[in-house]
Amino acid sequence: MHDLGNTQGTGLKWLWLTALVLALDLGSKAVVSTYFQLYENQPVIPGWFNLNLAHNNGAAFSFLANESGWQRWFFALVAIVVSTIIFFWLKKLQPHERWLAIALSLILGGALGNLWDRLTLGYVVDFLDFYYQSDTKTIHWPAFNIADTAISIGAVMMVIDAFRDNSVQR
Repeated sequence: MHDLGNTQGTGLKWLWLTALVLALDLGSKAVVSTYFQLYENQPVIPGWFNLNLAHNNGAAFSFLANESGWQRWFFALVAIVVSTIIFFWLKKLQPHERWLAIALSLILGGALGNLWDRLTLGYVVDFLDFYYQSDTKTIHWPAFNIADTAISIGAVMMVIDAFRDNSVQR
């Protein structure tokens, strides 16, 4: 007989979302890496958005990208530790913590996507290039990828969750 009182581990049912993020991230990086040369630029929405293949040896916004190579293993280790923590956190979530489970699953998928790049390539593949262009200037946001997007969305969801009334069963 199924024990209805033991609901721990229900956050793990959201691992399909982690797998989806991972598949979309690695698939999109493979396509762009196959069809683009490094730093090749393809306008999608002129004045706003390009596809532009870049290799990031650092972390967000190319933090520590110009170091001697130790950062690859440091950021890989951080991703492994964070991913392990998130997995066990998901395992302990209750059914009413669905929002948090989705947030953590997005972050986990993104972390694993960028970890794969670091371990197999030595850098993270970025290709989404948003910018603003006027007659006098062009301002670019640093290039990013699907994994970075999932991590960012998950982080915003976690901040929102921190301010929600979690005493109410959802």
